[in-house]
Amino acid sequence: MTPVALTIAGSDSSGGAGIQADLKSFAALGVYGASVITALTAQNTTGVTGIHPVPAEFVTAQIDAVFSDLAVGAVKIGMVAQAATIAVIADGLARWSPRHVVLDPVMVATSGDRLLAAEAVDALRTMLFPRASLITPNLPEAAALLNEPLAESEAVVEGQGRRLLAMGCSAVLIKGGHAQGAESIDYLIARDRTIALAGPRINTANTHGTGCSLSSAIAAGLAKGEDLETAVCNAKAWITAAIAAADRFAVGHGHGPVHHFHKYY
Repeated sequence: MTPVALTIAGSDSSGGAGIQADLKSFAALGVYGASVITALTAQNTTGVTGIHPVPAEFVTAQIDAVFSDLAVGAVKIGMVAQAATIAVIADGLARWSPRHVVLDPVMVATSGDRLLAAEAVDALRTMLFPRASLITPNLPEAAALLNEPLAESEAVVEGQGRRLLAMGCSAVLIKGGHAQGAESIDYLIARDRTIALAGPRINTANTHGTGCSLSSAIAAGLAKGEDLETAVCNAKAWITAAIAAADRFAVGHGHGPVHHFHKYY
């Protein structure tokens, strides 16, 4: 059977992040992608100039249309924008019970623009975390979700991961792209173990959509039947190569996109 993954996220009009990055990631990794759009953004490589949330009832209609027809192997959730959207996504997950849910708690864009209403953060924690197989915050997002300072050591990262686990998700991947040093180290924290995943830190400004693409790549692996650790390791290797190839592109005047199809051209 054809592996299918569903992204529930916002649209990026410049094509580098959000729904567009998710579908590119699925395709690059041999998975058929479906989508539920939660918000439209007016966005390019320099920033976000507008956000138009999709009405919650239409988010529900999209979810039900996809699940009633397609055999969804994994779900990736990205930009959810507002509390009403979070509520209907949680209801949809309860109704359709997908096996794998990868939640990327998108709060701020690469450009620094806020993508999640402040009043929706608690809804994200209480309504979606308990339904997630994996959440994938970066270091600033993990700190913001816990109302704590940015982690600056492995021990603090692991401690924050354990506190996020206590909110109900099955595993946490805290991404180290915002740290310093020659290596970018991500930490996969599950109830019985912590695994450090190191990769080279690549000197490029073209990192738009990195988090979206990584979480989608993990969902793609899960949709293909990989176990969580394998899916995360494979996705980490793939996104590292996509970032390394990003400077092949000359797109926009700000943070350009990663190269999702680096294996092909």
